Amino acid sequence: MKACLECGEKIVGREDKKFCSDCCRNAYNNKMNKDSTNFMRNINNKLRKNYRILSELNADGKGKTSRDKLLSKGFDFDFFTNILRTKTGNTYYFLYDQGYRLLENDYYMLVKKEI
Repeated sequence: MKACLECGEKIVGREDKKFCSDCCRNAYNNKMNKDSTNFMRNINNKLRKNYRILSELNADGKGKTSRDKLLSKGFDFDFFTNILRTKTGNTYYFLYDQGYRLLENDYYMLVKKEI
């Protein structure tokens, strides 16, 4: 007999089953996937906030906004997931599929990467 990975109870059912119930499966996965430190949790929260701001301002997939507008919504320019440098020398900063590029006069072009 196999034991549940979460609570240790005997498992009844399929041979490849790892948990005795959905409750134990969810509890186990929540423990495994939670941010292990406050540092990681804080960074992930900043990334999520930046992503929400870009998604809100870039509903059409392409747009333009000012630095002041981004800052007023709480955008933190220090946190992004990757950088894309084009052949023409433009630099885009991305938060997952939402990106931005600095234009002149403190304006930013907003883009959405097609996945």
